[in-house]
Amino acid sequence: MEIKKELIKREIAGDCILVPVGKSTLDSNGLFALNELAAFIWDILPDVTSEEEIVSKVLDEYDVDRETAAGDVAEFMAKLKELEII
Repeated sequence: MEIKKELIKREIAGDCILVPVGKSTLDSNGLFALNELAAFIWDILPDVTSEEEIVSKVLDEYDVDRETAAGDVAEFMAKLKELEII
């Protein structure tokens, strides 16, 4: 999936944070904190083409049922779309 904004993931004091860089700093509302699942999804975004593919990768990585994984993925992806990150 295409990431529209220039963001880099950094670990700060054990927390994963998305930091805007370049022109994205002008459009951004600041830093974005990621939980463990969101950080995992962020890392695989460049290599996937659909939310269903993300759900499959989440199921491979975590001990969670499909319904929970699909809901969590949909929620995170909706937030990224709302913020015009993807």
